[in-house]
This record gives sequence, structure tokens and C-alpha cells, in this order.
Amino acid sequence: MTEDEQDRKCVERCLRGEADAFAAILERYERPVFNAVVRMGADREDARDICQQIFIKIYQHLDTYDPDRRFFSWLYRIAVNEAINEIRSKRAWEPLSEEMVLPRADPEQEMQASEQQSEIKVALLRLEMKYRLALIVRHFLQLTYEEAAHVLAVPEKTVKSRLFTARQLLREILAERRHAPRR
Repeated sequence: MTEDEQDRKCVERCLRGEADAFAAILERYERPVFNAVVRMGADREDARDICQQIFIKIYQHLDTYDPDRRFFSWLYRIAVNEAINEIRSKRAWEPLSEEMVLPRADPEQEMQASEQQSEIKVALLRLEMKYRLALIVRHFLQLTYEEAAHVLAVPEKTVKSRLFTARQLLREILAERRHAPRR
């Protein structure tokens, strides 16, 4: 059974009143949604709160899910919208989580990778939300252009255009940071 089929079965069970069926959905999507919220700019504590709100909303609106569509696209669309609303309401842009750094055998390589990742995180936070979201759903969540368009509620061409612009802006920000004097 594919993940899509498993998701549909879980939704059907939830809609029949089997509340414990939601646990499988929560288990499968809690971490990716949390990571997406953190990448959008929330700190870890706020991300936990936002994720809790997201999953409550998803549970409350399961009856609006169209089983002809991919469940995770529907879920991520709700997650992105909720996260944007919460993050904008706080207007506090915190650095992204350091948990994404992968350990390396060589300490020098580890330090360089950590510095690069830190630079990218800072650069991502300087992007307008619409460009940051395009990068997050396409590259971090690895959605197709079609799925990204559905999640972001924009045409596929707009996703491609935003990605193109976001990559250019990211490149410019990173180049600017490399040429800026170190403090």
C-alpha cells in the first residue's frame, strides 16, 4: 500500500470516528512539518506551538480533504498558511535550528559545513516570505512543481518564477556576505 493510500485510509478511519487513526498521520508528518516551520523562521519553541495548532486544524478539517488529491499536499498547504500567519503575527525572525548540520569525520569540514549552513540560513531569512516558501517547499520538502503550486496556492509558472528569483537573490545575498568585512 502506498503512502497516499495509507493516508486516505487513516483519513477515512478518522472521519468514521476512530480518533486514534490520526496518530499515524501525526507520526508520519510531525517532523517534516516541524522542520518546515523552523525553516520558515520560527524558533524551536514557537515551532512546537505552531505545529500543535496546525495538527489541530488539520484534524478539525479532515472532512474538507479531497481523496482524489495527495494528502500531504493538502496538509502542507494548511501547515504553510498557519505557519505564515503565526510567524507574521510575532514578527520575530529567529535563526533557524542547528539540528540540520550533519556530523562529519573531519572537524575542519564540519566547521566549514556549519559556517556554510549558517550563512544560508541567514540568507534565507533575508528573503521575502514568498521566495523563502518557494525554496522550502521545493528543495527542503522536495515537492514537485505541481505539488508546490498546490501548497502555495499559485500557478506552477509562479512557483518556477519565484524559485528563479529566490535562487538569484540567495546567490546575491551570499556573495554580498562573503565580500562584507568580517567583524
